[in-house]
Amino acid sequence: MHQHHNALRVASALQPAAPVTLVRPEAALKAAQFFVSAFPGKSFYAVKANPSPALIQLLWQGGIRHFDVASIAEVRLVRDALPEAVLAFMHPVKAEEAIAEAYHRHGVRIFSLDTHEELAKIVRACSTDGVAAADLTLCVRLKVSSAHSKLSLASKFGIGVADAPALLLAVRQAADALGICFHVGSQAMSPAAYVDALTFVRAAIVEAGVTVDVIDVGGGFPSRYPGMEPPSLETYFAVIERAYEALPISYSAELWCEPGRALSADYSSVLVRVEKRRGNELYINDGAYGSLFDAAHVDWIYPVQLVRADESMADEADFSFYGPTCDDMDHMKGPFVLPADVKAGDYIEIGQLGAYGCAMRTGFNGFGAGETVVVTDAPMTSLIPAGGKPVVPANVVRLSMAGRT
Repeated sequence: MHQHHNALRVASALQPAAPVTLVRPEAALKAAQFFVSAFPGKSFYAVKANPSPALIQLLWQGGIRHFDVASIAEVRLVRDALPEAVLAFMHPVKAEEAIAEAYHRHGVRIFSLDTHEELAKIVRACSTDGVAAADLTLCVRLKVSSAHSKLSLASKFGIGVADAPALLLAVRQAADALGICFHVGSQAMSPAAYVDALTFVRAAIVEAGVTVDVIDVGGGFPSRYPGMEPPSLETYFAVIERAYEALPISYSAELWCEPGRALSADYSSVLVRVEKRRGNELYINDGAYGSLFDAAHVDWIYPVQLVRADESMADEADFSFYGPTCDDMDHMKGPFVLPADVKAGDYIEIGQLGAYGCAMRTGFNGFGAGETVVVTDAPMTSLIPAGGKPVVPANVVRLSMAGRT
C-alpha cells in the first residue's frame, strides 16, 4: 500500500482517475485509546460502521477487545481476524442458524433480543443435546427516543417500557447474566439522549424487580461534521456515568457502549476528481452508490477541501455534487463549501468517511473503489482529543459510588 503525507501528495503522485480512499491508521489508534481510557466501562466497536479488517486490527492494537457484530458474516470476519476478541451478537432479530453457529462454532455468548419469540429461539439454538446453555449474557433492547439524534433508530427494534418487565423476568430465568440495552440513534447531538434513555431503563428495572448485570448504552456517540458541533465526548461519558450510578443495580454490574461512528469516522477520507462543472454543480467520480450514500439519501454534509498545488484565492461558494453513475438519484445536494473557482480536473478531499462510507459502497454501473493509500496527516476534523487522552470537562461533576445500591 502506498504512503504519502496528505491528499495533495497523493493527487500529485498518482493523478488518479478513480476515487482513492485515504486511511489514517494513527487516527484509528487514537480513537481506540481514547475510548478505552475515557469511557467508564467496556467499549464494543460496532463493526457495521466500517468492517475493514485493517481497521479492526488497528482498534485491537489501540485496546478495543469487544466487538458488536450484527450478522453471522460479521461474526466470522472478526473471529477470523481476532481469535481472542469478545463478540456480542446485538441484532435483535437473528436467524436461528446464525445464532447456533455463533454460539457453538465461534464462542459468542452475548446476544440481544426484544421479544419472547427471540428468547425462545436463542435458548433452542444454544442448547446442547436438549440441555439449555448456562453461560448466556442476554440483553433486552428497550425502545427509546431518537429525538436528540440526526438519524433515528427508534422504529425498527426495541420493546416498550410497559411490556419490558415480563420479558426481563423471562430472560432472567434463561440467562446467566441479564442486560438492558438501547440505541438513541446515530449522531446524538446531546448527552441528554442517554439520560432520557436511562430514565426508561430505571422504570423497567423497578417495575420488573429483577437484578440487572449489564447496562449497555449502545452507540450514537457523535463525530464532527459541518453544521454539527456536538459537545465533547468526555461530557457524554461523564453524564452517562452519573446517570448509570444512580440506577438500582448491584455493585458488580457492568456498563457497556457500542461506538461505531465515533471510533471509525476519522479513519478515512476519499479523494475524488471533478469531471465536469455545470454552474454550481460538480460531477465527481464517487457518489450515492459509492462512499457518499448518506450524503445522497439523508443529506449528510461532509467536510470538503480543494486539493490543488496552487492555493486558491477565490471566495467560497456552495456546491452540490453529482456522482458518476447514470442515475438521477446519484446526487448529493450539500451544500459543500469550496473555492468558487473549482473546475474540471481538480481534486477534492471529502472527510469523515471512515464511518458508513466504505461500508456502503456498491459496484453499480461499473463504478467502484480505486486504490487505498495511507496518509500521515491529521483528519480534516475530529472530536478525539489530541494524543487520544481524555480531558474531563470542569463543569461535569462525577458522582461517587455512594449512589449505587
